[in-house]
Amino acid sequence: MSSPLRGEVIENAPLGQQSWFRCGGSADFLFKPADQDDLITFLKTRDQTMPLTVIGGLANTIIRDGGIRGHCVQLGKPFAEVKRLDDLYIEAGCGALNGNVAAAAVKAGIGGLEFLSGIPGSVGGALRMNAGAYGSEVKDVLIGARAVSLIGEEYRFVVDDLKMSYRHTEPPEDVIFTGAIFKGVAEDYETVKARITEIKKKRNDTQPIKEKTGGSTFANPDPKALRLAGLPEDTRAWQVVEKVGGRGLRIGGAQMSEKHCNFMVNNGDATAADLEMLGDTLIRRAQEDLGLTLHWEIKRIGEKA
Repeated sequence: MSSPLRGEVIENAPLGQQSWFRCGGSADFLFKPADQDDLITFLKTRDQTMPLTVIGGLANTIIRDGGIRGHCVQLGKPFAEVKRLDDLYIEAGCGALNGNVAAAAVKAGIGGLEFLSGIPGSVGGALRMNAGAYGSEVKDVLIGARAVSLIGEEYRFVVDDLKMSYRHTEPPEDVIFTGAIFKGVAEDYETVKARITEIKKKRNDTQPIKEKTGGSTFANPDPKALRLAGLPEDTRAWQVVEKVGGRGLRIGGAQMSEKHCNFMVNNGDATAADLEMLGDTLIRRAQEDLGLTLHWEIKRIGEKA
C-alpha cells in the first residue's frame, strides 16, 4: 500500500460496526480515495494479487464475522456531491446517499426521483443492483454512469450498456461506478415535495427504519416461479416470508421484523452469522413448504468466522 495516495488508508477497519446492522468483522485494508484520480492511482499501483472488494454505504450489506481479506474501497464524501444540471437532470457521485439525490430533485422542482428516498444507502449500490422502491427502479430514471475499471481505466456508459433488469446490473466491464446522471420531469416544487413527504411517511409507518436493519432481505419472486409454485403472480417477498412463519422469527439476536417481515433486524446482540442463518432458514422453508426459491437482496460479503 506504499504509493502516492492522497486518500485515507485504514488497517483493520471495523466495517461491521459501520454497517446498518452494526455487527460483523473488519477489513484488512480500507481505502477511501480523495477523488477519481486518486482512485485510479490506487487501482493501478495496488498489489493485484490481493482480493479487492468495493463497498458502499453498507445499508443493505452483511459483513461476515470473519471480516474481509485484502483491499476494500469505499467512495465517501469526495464522491457525494449532488447537483442540478438543468430543469430535468441531476448529477450525483456514487458516494451520495439516495435520499440526498431525491431531496436535491425536490428542491429543483424535478419529479420522478422521489422513490430514491425509499432506498437506503448510496448511489453506487443503487446502480450496482438496479435498486427500486414504490413502483420505480433506477433504470427508469438513469441516463448514464461514470466508472473506473479494476485496473484504472475510465469508462462512461449509457443506460442501455448496463443491461439492467430486476435487482441486477451487468456492465460490459468489471468496474467501480463513480457517478451517475438521472433524468426526471419538470414539476412544481410543492407537487414534488408532497409526493416525497408521502413516501417518507409510508416508509416510517411500514418499515422498522429506527432499528438496526438493512433494506429488504429478499427480492420479490419472479412471476414465472410463482406460477410454478401455484402462487398468485403478484405475491411479494414479505408474503412468502409470512406464509412460512417468518414474521417475528428469531435466531440468536437476529429477527425478522414484526412490523415488516421482509426486513431483518439486529436486536442488539446479533452476529452476522445469526443474520445469515435466519435468512437461509427462510430460504429453506420457502423451498420445502412452497417449492419456491427466495433470493437474497441483501449483499453478504467477507469470510465466516
